[in-house]
Amino acid sequence: MRLYDGGRAPNPRRVRIFLSEKGMSVPVEKIDLASLQHKTAEFTALNPLQRVPVLVLDDGTVITESIAICRYIEGLRPEPPLFGRGALEEALVEMWNRRVELNLYQAVSAVFRHLHPSMKEMEAQVPEWGEANRPRVFEFLALLDRELRGRMFIAGDHYSVADITGLVAVDFMRPAKLIVPEEFANLRRWHAQVGERASATA
Repeated sequence: MRLYDGGRAPNPRRVRIFLSEKGMSVPVEKIDLASLQHKTAEFTALNPLQRVPVLVLDDGTVITESIAICRYIEGLRPEPPLFGRGALEEALVEMWNRRVELNLYQAVSAVFRHLHPSMKEMEAQVPEWGEANRPRVFEFLALLDRELRGRMFIAGDHYSVADITGLVAVDFMRPAKLIVPEEFANLRRWHAQVGERASATA
């Protein structure tokens, strides 16, 4: 296997954290997004959408999309289970991962992509869309803070891929120039806790 990675980009980081939690090491080929290496013909042949990460298997099969890659890794190495234990927990992990992706991760990404000066060469920026997503970020953070009042992790009692998505989304707030409000104590407790895991540095 070979993982095509985009360095500081959030989606590749999700896969790196997942691999670290599984205790797995995969050969990595760095794709320099700043120099638009993901737009080259060579990389486009791997992923026509020109996005990272990309996992290429030994038989040449190409898997794109971070969660699809994580699901493949989960199948190879089920322990520790990061997509849930049993039908109910699996459903709750799926539910919360989707909620975090759609309501926080995408909103933070929109703020960064459409408002950050460094993205002008990569995006057809629509500043109004970036600004429209700012309140969405904080609305969902408030909901997540309430939910975390009664449990250790986002989807329940066990660390899961939902926590990985949440950690990457909250960390991505910094380059997007967004700050977690002080009053969200439960969210801050959770973020500190998952941020202390060895995998968080991946």
